[in-house]
Amino acid sequence: MGLQWTILTYVVAAEAAVAFLLTLPSPKLLKSRLVSLVSLILQPSLFIVPFSTFQLLDLYWKNEHRLMCTSEICTATERDRYEKSIYKAQRNVILCVSACLFYWCIYRICKYNKEIQSLEVAEKRYKGE
Repeated sequence: MGLQWTILTYVVAAEAAVAFLLTLPSPKLLKSRLVSLVSLILQPSLFIVPFSTFQLLDLYWKNEHRLMCTSEICTATERDRYEKSIYKAQRNVILCVSACLFYWCIYRICKYNKEIQSLEVAEKRYKGE
């Protein structure tokens, strides 16, 4: 069960790094090449959205069917285990949401850069007339 969260953690870290690289100021040639490369990668990496959604649904189901340990009957170790599982679930929800959010941010950044490039081409064409 831990492998899927490790993979999701690495994907979120990679998405954050790509978003950071796309927002750094850089020369136009480098920026256009980077945007075109990331745009090519965006289509196959769309798998992260349904994967994250499935993980969120799994977390929700586990949360609804989790045994509660809030009464006086629970021992200290049971209460600690319960709280630890709650913290892990919260961390995993943040991972799933941030994976989808970073994917959307990267998609929008690439789309905006492509629109800017097309507007620059249109501007050059109108100036040439």
